[in-house]
Amino acid sequence: MIDFDEEIKKFHPSLEVEEAEDAIYNNDLTDAVDLMLEMMKEKQQ
Repeated sequence: MIDFDEEIKKFHPSLEVEEAEDAIYNNDLTDAVDLMLEMMKEKQQ
């Protein structure tokens, strides 16, 4: 059986669309293209 009081304690509201958008776009994450560009620069030197 589900313990609703326990589930309420664990609940975290989701971000609004604009807040989520800002959080996603402001993260400076390295992706595969960044890694490939870095490898190509190192190879040329």
